[in-house]
Amino acid sequence: MVSRFKKEVRLESFATTPRVLVALLFLTATSLFAPYGWAHPHNSRSVECLGLAMYWEARGEGTRGMTAVGSVVLNRVRHPEFPNSVCGVVFQGGESPPCQFSWWCDGKSDRPRNQIQWRSALAVAGYVLARRIKDPTRGALFYHSTSVSSPWHRQRQRTTQIGNHVFYR
Repeated sequence: MVSRFKKEVRLESFATTPRVLVALLFLTATSLFAPYGWAHPHNSRSVECLGLAMYWEARGEGTRGMTAVGSVVLNRVRHPEFPNSVCGVVFQGGESPPCQFSWWCDGKSDRPRNQIQWRSALAVAGYVLARRIKDPTRGALFYHSTSVSSPWHRQRQRTTQIGNHVFYR
């Protein structure tokens, strides 16, 4: 009985942190508005997949950088040349190169190490999936870090730079 009470207290205090409340608000909005076409259909697995991509690709870029990465994933979901699900896009190509996201096929653990940044990535993923946000990448399907030159053989149209990433169509 005592341990159950302690768990309830911890969960209750966790649920009142601002980030968690915002994430819950957006996830609730998704379930309310999804039948009307106002939200991207998703489930907890989609939030986790998108959160992983945002965490590993842009955790140091803040909300705007993570939103940009999430927008690229959703742009790909809507594009006929890519898988039609969030997880399908994130894990496209398998765990050995070539793959779409280098963190997925680099041979290292994909488990997030920084829990604060991980929770932030999940909250932003829920927000991106729950609302039709203005795409800060202007329809980008690709991006790369500013620390490398363009890795593509064919020319792509640059749409913007957000933080340390350059975005292309």
